[in-house]
Amino acid sequence: MDTGIAFETGRLRLRQWRDEDYAPFAALNADAQVMRYFPAPLTRAESDAMAGRCRSLIAQQGWGVWVVERIADDAFLGFVGLHEPAAALPFAPCVEIAWRLARQAWGQGYATEAARGALAYGFGRLALNEIVAFTTLANARSRAVMERLGMRQDAEGFDHPALPPGHPLRPHCLYRLPRAAWLASCA
Repeated sequence: MDTGIAFETGRLRLRQWRDEDYAPFAALNADAQVMRYFPAPLTRAESDAMAGRCRSLIAQQGWGVWVVERIADDAFLGFVGLHEPAAALPFAPCVEIAWRLARQAWGQGYATEAARGALAYGFGRLALNEIVAFTTLANARSRAVMERLGMRQDAEGFDHPALPPGHPLRPHCLYRLPRAAWLASCA
């Protein structure tokens, strides 16, 4: 029987989306602090559509952006996973690692822990050659996670094509982690 669980870490379970995840995900996406480095918080309909896309991609390809829940109490914390961006990014095609956690889950190492598991999945099961991450320049918290994961910032950033010229969030930084560097860090 398929439990929908992709993998577990010491404290966390990463799994397929369920109907009951949509409400806490919508609350997370409506939180102005969580969405500070995105153009705007999401409406319930936008959030549900995003969760539905994540769920469908996992069902189709067996991997994607998974729900993160705490093993101790099954609490919904947000998402972490791997994704092939649709935007016309200057470094595409690529697979990115992404995360978004509820504010009450911040500062406890959950993003780094879950992301390490997702990297192991991507480099191990999927045999990817590289995984990237990107964010707006001001997002110091996410950039710190990228650095804790062993990712290195590209010398050049880029302007995110989904945001109009002059938008304060348009300038982005790109971080990369080649498979060889990940393997070396695991040795």
